[in-house]
Amino acid sequence: MENANVASIETRLSWRDYFGMFKMRIGIGRNKYRAAPGLYKTGTPKPDSPVFVSANYKMSFDLLRSNLAGIDAWILVLNTRGVNVWCAAGKGTFSTRELVKMIKKVELETFVSHRELILPQLSAPGVAAHEVMKNSGFKVKFGPIRAGDIKRFIDNGKVADAEMREVTFSLWERFVLTPNELASRLKVSFLIIAAILVISNIGNGLFSFHWELYRGIFGSAAYIIGLLSGAVIAPLFLPWLPGRSFAAKGALTGLVLSTLFCLFIHEQLGFMSVAAILIFASSVSSYVALTFTGATPFTSPTGVEKEMRLAIPIQIAAVVLSCALWIARH
Repeated sequence: MENANVASIETRLSWRDYFGMFKMRIGIGRNKYRAAPGLYKTGTPKPDSPVFVSANYKMSFDLLRSNLAGIDAWILVLNTRGVNVWCAAGKGTFSTRELVKMIKKVELETFVSHRELILPQLSAPGVAAHEVMKNSGFKVKFGPIRAGDIKRFIDNGKVADAEMREVTFSLWERFVLTPNELASRLKVSFLIIAAILVISNIGNGLFSFHWELYRGIFGSAAYIIGLLSGAVIAPLFLPWLPGRSFAAKGALTGLVLSTLFCLFIHEQLGFMSVAAILIFASSVSSYVALTFTGATPFTSPTGVEKEMRLAIPIQIAAVVLSCALWIARH
């Protein structure tokens, strides 16, 4: 089969690619950001050129190809339903079955003389190397965790050293996740703030301008503080916050920020209102930080489930208590 039948792709990303990445960071069109499954080539690969395997989440695909500059290679893209490598491996779409299926579909053996595939390390939970060999004749070699280490991996004789195997979750890696955390809660936040404005007027004349101004806005500010605390502050300071519980880490940052807020407005509110703000902001921050566990390499599914069963009832009770104190207000 001629190489001309394989789509040739650039290793240099365009402004459209970068704009697409930006949209993914803020959660726009996430489920539609996909590359077509199949076989691609960078440069002018020969039969002995390496074969890299990727998910069809386009950001994963783009990160791989952008790190293949100067390398003649084949890229086999699996149909992971638009899910990134690590999540797809956990969900079963970056799998032994899908890999074998795609190898046969593109007739990979007609393009290469060797029988070796280089898979991202984070795909390991979903792929049984011996089953791939048994059903396709191709050997699986797991490459580095980060696409940025691919050239060093190749230069090192296709051997990943300890640094290439180490999972990192740096300050920057945590920061780039926060816009999507905020964007995903935008719609529900409008509903929550609307509810706060209504609750703030209960007991003092419905929709009183005075109470909407001095209580509704303060109550909404408490929610925003809790949201920012759990979605931004807690993730950024994650390694330095005490304890292992994400819910506790979020509650702590929410309490600190809401306390600073109350120092400026406590004279305009009574004791119960201040207590309501502290409890409400802390519980919101605790919940949002808890949901951030899905974006981290620190937790396991069973650990997350255990913490949610413990934390969520406490968070609900705290919100109910804060609403009661907010309505009582004196």
